[in-house]
Amino acid sequence: MQAVILAAGMGKRLKDLTMNHTKCMIRVNGVTLIEKMLAQLDALNLKRIVIVVGYEGKKLMDYIASLDVKTPVEYIDNSVYYKTNNIYSLALAKEQLKEDDTLLLESDLIFEDSVLTWLLEDERETLALVDKYENWMDGTVVKLDDEDNIQAFISGRKIVFEDIPFYYKTVNIYKFSRHFSCNYYVPFLEAYTMALGNNEYYEQVLKVITILDNPEIKAKRLAGQRWYEIDDIQDLDIAESIFADSEEARVQKMQKRYGGYWRYPHLLDYCYLVNPYFPPQRLMDEIKSNFDALLTQYPSGMYVNSLLAAKNFGVKQDYIITGNGAAELIKSVFDLYEGTVGFIRPTFEEYPNRCGRDRRVIFDTASLNFRYQADHIMKFFSGKKIDMLVLVNPDNPSGNFIEKEGLLELCRWCEKKKIDLLVDESFVDFADSLDNTLIDNRILEQYHNLIVVKSISKSYGVPGLRLGILASARTDLIKRLKKNVSIWNMNSFAEFYMQIAEKYNGEYAEAIGRFKDVRRNFTDTLKQIPGLGVYPTQANFVMCEIRGGLSSAQLTKILLIKYHMLIKDLTPKINNGKQYIRLAVRKQEENDSFVEAIKEIFRAERGD
Repeated sequence: MQAVILAAGMGKRLKDLTMNHTKCMIRVNGVTLIEKMLAQLDALNLKRIVIVVGYEGKKLMDYIASLDVKTPVEYIDNSVYYKTNNIYSLALAKEQLKEDDTLLLESDLIFEDSVLTWLLEDERETLALVDKYENWMDGTVVKLDDEDNIQAFISGRKIVFEDIPFYYKTVNIYKFSRHFSCNYYVPFLEAYTMALGNNEYYEQVLKVITILDNPEIKAKRLAGQRWYEIDDIQDLDIAESIFADSEEARVQKMQKRYGGYWRYPHLLDYCYLVNPYFPPQRLMDEIKSNFDALLTQYPSGMYVNSLLAAKNFGVKQDYIITGNGAAELIKSVFDLYEGTVGFIRPTFEEYPNRCGRDRRVIFDTASLNFRYQADHIMKFFSGKKIDMLVLVNPDNPSGNFIEKEGLLELCRWCEKKKIDLLVDESFVDFADSLDNTLIDNRILEQYHNLIVVKSISKSYGVPGLRLGILASARTDLIKRLKKNVSIWNMNSFAEFYMQIAEKYNGEYAEAIGRFKDVRRNFTDTLKQIPGLGVYPTQANFVMCEIRGGLSSAQLTKILLIKYHMLIKDLTPKINNGKQYIRLAVRKQEENDSFVEAIKEIFRAERGD
């Protein structure tokens, strides 16, 4: 068997990275794509490796010559790479295709070693390697029947988005038997290029062949093996996290992304916190039905969006401001605030991060086992000079919760002490008790020192909208905040969501009720796992202490690498000598999967 690698393209989408060398010479974690691919092929004891070069071909050949490749390497030059496509590059290798069974690869791929063995160990002689289509993928897709017959090759421009659940993406790695190349592929390749020219893609020939009664080629579906195609700098960045040179590095690269995990197939995110049961499909369908207008027209300005928020939350328009996520409003408050601020740790670090160290007064609740009430807060801050107190309730990450009466007591104490009280109630809807919100005209008007922040992402399950609100009866503060943010700080999708949200209040209440049952089941199950201490929670997450031999970092790594589950490692944040993690509460079946994974890990650690 031989390998043919197509490496003639210019890789224009990678811009500066391919200005002086071809795409396959870009580095992923310090190793070039071509070096990794050649090492993988070298291990297969192939007869030869044929590489079709073009753009910066001499540099590529010189570079390969410097590598320790034992398999004979031959080159074919596509001198007109700049005006042809890969169908022409492959046509230049047609005689070589007819001489032996062939592995055909594109050079802009990175994949784990098992991908090639998975393909070669299959007894079927001619195969197209495919993977289940994900929404980040570009290029040719196929439809398959139950017997792996390719029913259709579909170019990227002709993808029907409603059919995405039925698509498989071509990985651009193929196994061609010599018989297939001689009797099918090369004859059709010659006819196709003669009729339609050289500025096409070689998959078009496969598309024609699959129409035949017996096309010989079938699909080989991947089963979770890692691979990535690198077309631009974002692809390169993601590939570096998927193929990090150590497990620790992979975890670190994943943790610092702070979202965008739809680009990682099969990943279950137990780190970032959303409502798993809202929004309902009908709400999403209503947004989809207005997609064209929302995408192509400007959103309203601050005046209208404040009006919509006031309608949804039942407060006066002058008392509320919308933000591009709660994070924008947090930043805006601290941009305008110069006083000393009291924080209760552990907490959502966006708050203290927006305040200089010399302006922070910290109440560390570790000695209280992270369980505290209003009287603990008032006792600690009595006699301390602070101008503002920040309270996240329920607290992130501990899940600690102060009932409404305790909050009102704290409001009165802060008012008496002339302290501004900022309460973040992003998770309050998940609390078992009802009517916990402070976003109420009477409360806001009674306590002018009160500022309430709420992230819509968390409880309403729409983090992609980037939507948050801030409410206060201090109209002077609200006016200053509105001047401090952009007039178009909300996109049209977020505005439309606020426009229709009230219609779905019933479904929201049902979702919250369902969530509470699932959370109760999840926490009760976690409590039964030896070596795991579970803290009470009123939020959509649960904080746990690891009391066995594993560290939180080790557990985080095992869950990500082996089980494709991402959790929050809290130990660096709390830093009291113990080991902590935070787990988002997901849907019941996903929580069950997590429980089974962590049980298996702990059993292995104990040697059971």
